[in-house]
Amino acid sequence: MSEFPWLTTLWLAPLVGAAIVLVLPATRRTLARAVALGFSLLVLVIGIALAIRFDPGGAQFQFVESHQWIPAFGAGYTLGLDGIALVLVLLTAALVPLLILAGWHDEREVGGGPRVAHIYVALTLLVEAMVLISFVALDILLFYVFFEAMLIPMYFLIGGFGPRTGDARLRRQRSRAAVKFLLYNLFGGLIMLAAIIGLYVLTAREGLGEGSAGTFDFRAVVAAANAGELGAGPAVLNALFLGFMFAFAVKAPLWPLHTWLPDAAVAATPSSAVLMMAVVDKVGTFGMLRYCLPLFPDAAQTYAPLVVTLAVIGIVYGALLAIGQADVMRLIAYTSISHFGFIILGVFAMTSQGQTGATLYMVNHGISTAALFLVAGFLVSRRGTRLIAEFGGVQKVAPVLAGAFLIAGLATLSLPGLAPFVSEFLVLVGTFTRYQVAAVVAASALVLAALYVLWLYQRMMTGPLKRGNERIHDLAPRELTVVAALIAMLVFLGVYPKALTGFIDPAVNQTLTTIGRSDPAPTLPEAGSVPPTEGAHR
Repeated sequence: MSEFPWLTTLWLAPLVGAAIVLVLPATRRTLARAVALGFSLLVLVIGIALAIRFDPGGAQFQFVESHQWIPAFGAGYTLGLDGIALVLVLLTAALVPLLILAGWHDEREVGGGPRVAHIYVALTLLVEAMVLISFVALDILLFYVFFEAMLIPMYFLIGGFGPRTGDARLRRQRSRAAVKFLLYNLFGGLIMLAAIIGLYVLTAREGLGEGSAGTFDFRAVVAAANAGELGAGPAVLNALFLGFMFAFAVKAPLWPLHTWLPDAAVAATPSSAVLMMAVVDKVGTFGMLRYCLPLFPDAAQTYAPLVVTLAVIGIVYGALLAIGQADVMRLIAYTSISHFGFIILGVFAMTSQGQTGATLYMVNHGISTAALFLVAGFLVSRRGTRLIAEFGGVQKVAPVLAGAFLIAGLATLSLPGLAPFVSEFLVLVGTFTRYQVAAVVAASALVLAALYVLWLYQRMMTGPLKRGNERIHDLAPRELTVVAALIAMLVFLGVYPKALTGFIDPAVNQTLTTIGRSDPAPTLPEAGSVPPTEGAHR
């Protein structure tokens, strides 16, 4: 047990910040934003303190807090932090203050009443609080409550705070995008709830809880599952696995459950879209690694080839659709579908390299997507259109903006030296040792990524200055601060990924040990089956 409630403080800080912001006078918009920024920075400080105090060689879960919550149902307020959750906590804590800073004047475009700035930043802090507790929850019911609850503030950020427009059709599209986001994710959550109830019934029948109750304690259920003490056949466990997996596949999202993402991304403000894609959606991929594999190891292995196949389809599909987009924001949204495919591929490759790469990819994708989407958002707000064809020659009037766009784009295509390269390389290597064809097909997306990023940059930033672009100005100091911080993280993690893999590796090894999987042993070709040089290379 941890003496100081670090993890409770971690998620309560943004919640308290949101409450304070909402009670501030309506006329104090700048103060509301400053208070929100201050509390988000406090969360970052707490996250850094947790990283400093975390012992990678220690217990799997650290800073554990455990209290009774609903004793009659065996549900507890149980929190704990492992290396995988830690790096995602750091990602969330680092991105939210940058998103608040990037969207400092978003309410001017949104329009609305005098308290719109208060509500906007309070909803952002509320999402942060719910995401953080989802990462550190060690009670399955507690996780589910916040897994679902975070949809509500995110729904209002998408549907109520998109760019202001006088076009009634565009307003209807924004409303439909928000409803689509909510319905898809609520439906996935309801499927998972049925699976959670089924799992609870099994624990109650086997007497894993106190008295006649079952238990939602993640660690107890995992121990029982891996000892074969859940008392259920493969068909039941497979069904429960699919219930969890469906909800996470919707949130991640995994092809073909992805269709809500592009609509929601272009309907929201750039900061809210990044919050959704870079932070909220990571709860889905985190859930696959944290819950699907340890709770249902045999079912996960049974369905791994199917999930790997869907992930590869998503990788290629997202990249191909990105190439054909005329809307710059929608293009970036489709690249995220491709990147989520890589993350899920690494998780279900079930190798140490694949899962380490997948976890690192969650962080790196969050940073690179934030950089590219925010820079594109700054550009769109200046020009007043998202159509790629309306741009051209921007580097002549805004060279710093164009340069930041190029670096963010190169990170998206996983250029060596920038953070996503390491994670994508690990995913492909880890996948190749078990699913060679899937790894080869997934690697083709590297070429497609180069095509959509470089062609996008060429069309928007180079060439003669198109009419209407002469009024575009370069990054302001506030915007430059946000972009510089993101680029610095991309470069730092690109040259020194051990800053995070040192936390990730022990947690991944523990997960693989729990599910009874190990890396495939290297194989050597039989004598005479291949030329000597090829055999040596392999």
